[in-house]
Amino acid sequence: MRVLTFKAKPKAIFGAILAVTGLIVILLTFVSNHSSKAEQTSSSPISCATKEQRDEYLSSLGWEYSAESEKEITIPEKFNEVYENYNSTLKKQGFDLENYRGKTATLYTYNISNYNSTDEIIADLIVCDGVLIGADLCNPSAENGFLKALEKNNAAT
Repeated sequence: MRVLTFKAKPKAIFGAILAVTGLIVILLTFVSNHSSKAEQTSSSPISCATKEQRDEYLSSLGWEYSAESEKEITIPEKFNEVYENYNSTLKKQGFDLENYRGKTATLYTYNISNYNSTDEIIADLIVCDGVLIGADLCNPSAENGFLKALEKNNAAT
């Protein structure tokens, strides 16, 4: 039977503990800054708490509109296929409803009057706690219907 002994001076033990602690701090900092659940939101939150802010947002994109309606909605806890598809459209704009599952929001709907079509076109803004969390442009008709991200109106001058 062999016994292996190790003699270390207190300064060497303290140095080893200090080095290990430093590595742990660096590792934790790296992991927290590079988390895989990083939020995918637009570059800065868009405040839409007031009618004026919502009007300014739509106007800044070049849309002319009328007849605002308002409805309280609850983002579902579990997304079905429709919500998954809708959320994938929103993600193209930097929004993500996954962060708002189970929360109550307000859906503002506007009739768009300067879309390059004679069909009824509406814009929806989803606002939670005064912040825009989703926006879309859609044609609700059965024949020519579509749903897409609310983007700048290229036909606007």
